[in-house]
Amino acid sequence: MKDSISETVANFLKDFKPFSFLNFEELKVIAKKIRVIHLNKNESLFKINDSLHDYFYVVNSGVVHLTVISDAEETLLNKCYIGDVFGLRPFFAKNNYQMTAKANEESMLYAVPIDVFKPFVSQNSEVLNFLLQSFAQNSTNPTDKINQELISDSVQFIEFQNDLSFFQTLNYNRKPLIVEHNQTIREVAIAMSDNLLDNAFVKETDTVIGIVTDADFRLKVATGKHAIHSHIDKIMTYPVITVTENISLAEAQLVMLSHKVHHLCVTLDGTAHTEIKGVITQNDLVEAQANSPGVLLKEIKRSGTAQQLKSIRYALADIIQQAVTKNIPLQHIFNVSGEITLSIIRRSIEIAILELGSPPVPFAFFSIGSQGRKEQLLLTDYDNFLVYHDVDIQKNRIVKDYFSQLTKRINEILEKIGYKHCEYNHNAHNLQWCKSLSEWIKQYENWINTPGEYTNEHCSIFFDFEFVYGDQNIESEITEAIFSIKNKTLFFDYLGNDALRKPAPLNFFKKFNEEDNGTFNIKAKAIDQLVDIGRLLAFHHGLKGVNNSFYRYKELAIKDADNAEIYLNAADVFLQVSRLRTLEGLKNDNIGIFIDIENLSKSDKEKLKESLHVLKDLEEIVKDTFQLTQFS
Repeated sequence: MKDSISETVANFLKDFKPFSFLNFEELKVIAKKIRVIHLNKNESLFKINDSLHDYFYVVNSGVVHLTVISDAEETLLNKCYIGDVFGLRPFFAKNNYQMTAKANEESMLYAVPIDVFKPFVSQNSEVLNFLLQSFAQNSTNPTDKINQELISDSVQFIEFQNDLSFFQTLNYNRKPLIVEHNQTIREVAIAMSDNLLDNAFVKETDTVIGIVTDADFRLKVATGKHAIHSHIDKIMTYPVITVTENISLAEAQLVMLSHKVHHLCVTLDGTAHTEIKGVITQNDLVEAQANSPGVLLKEIKRSGTAQQLKSIRYALADIIQQAVTKNIPLQHIFNVSGEITLSIIRRSIEIAILELGSPPVPFAFFSIGSQGRKEQLLLTDYDNFLVYHDVDIQKNRIVKDYFSQLTKRINEILEKIGYKHCEYNHNAHNLQWCKSLSEWIKQYENWINTPGEYTNEHCSIFFDFEFVYGDQNIESEITEAIFSIKNKTLFFDYLGNDALRKPAPLNFFKKFNEEDNGTFNIKAKAIDQLVDIGRLLAFHHGLKGVNNSFYRYKELAIKDADNAEIYLNAADVFLQVSRLRTLEGLKNDNIGIFIDIENLSKSDKEKLKESLHVLKDLEEIVKDTFQLTQFS
């Protein structure tokens, strides 16, 4: 690979983990060995049970779907967008691929030779940790107990269901039994029996020095090796492995595995010299796995009532809260939360169909708005629409009546789960948003050809649609119809002017434009404009299948290199303001729109204020691209 090409590849890689942990010279060494692979739409890179490749892969453009076989059907595990890495199995396992990687649209990939990359992993713990988490995100076998070596002999791991296990917190005994080192074996045995516990920590002064378990009593006392009047420190196991209070499921599994222990001592700061706060056992890990995202997906499939789905939605909310408070990258939370949310909606549709009987014609159900963009972390409203195959006029009434009943029942189920009814009535039970494929294609043509005439100011969210259930070919037909319309000038002007009219986040004096009550509307004055401009520019550049605002800006950085820095900044700012909104919503049990600026630290306040300047940069791009002014 010529140096100019390798520098281009290195420049691309440096913005994405794990490559961002390496210096540019290291990236150039790797880039020289990289292969470029082009995949056509629906072309597979590898399939389940294929032999492992000598490469792992990075998405340069397009979208790659990772699928597995679950309950005898193909199930989407993950979607890989620009900068995402996948195909890491050859790093960690010797058996064949456990999933299929297929391009959802025309895509370009970088194939990174594993032998070339391995030395950089062994020298950089951040790269190692990222690869572990990325592999965990796409793993399909959480019960695989075969330990694998990763680069260094000292690093071992288990395949976890997905990356959420790396921030799923644990419930454990927060009132452990603590005994003194000079107490007798008999005294400790009685205390353990009285407290119905199978373990106790041994302490000397203010330091935990060991642990005793039922196994110690069986092997060291019952066999006669030690008398019951001996001190307990004679039979304890030491040293004790200590961890911090906020340890995750996956972290606890890794620690237990690497140290070959079955108990962890939770202390105030994770060392043996501070207050003991609890004990984590292997049983705690087993119970935690029962609430993992992978298990939630299986529970969704088994659910038969809205109440059961509601309990799963509560479990998802707990996972989201744990993830956000542990500062896990928000794009990961979007991905996994989005898939679980779509699964809940999909099961709601199935329950409704079971009640009403099979549909008279094939149809497709779509989520739109924040659900369609997979940006809904808080329990906000639901927006959706339904498309059914065209029928003869004689059957039209029967078909409409069926889907009217179906969508009504779906909405009832969603509201019982906890999702709120959209105030603008953007849901499939509204006859305006439940119609035939030809009618929908005409609807989109009207929106694009005569914007503002046949619509209202909220039509744009219908361009953020995500297929949920039914005939997926309908999605392809709608997408092709939208992108085949040649002249979109009026439509882009309409969307551009709408984006420019959004209220400014900062006033003339560079202070926050606060509400009368002193709060800052982070949705109306930050998030909405980021979403709107991201959608507009993505549509303008022909980006198909990329709905999430973060990934839209990442793709735009590739499509429009002249403004790449602004787009990458916008992607980061979108995550920043989304995190603030989510934290506010979780704290106050609401949808997190209004932020109390005074509760932010001075540093966070200045950081937010500075980051919002990117909106001005984006407005200038919109004005230049579509020749608009703020008064047009």
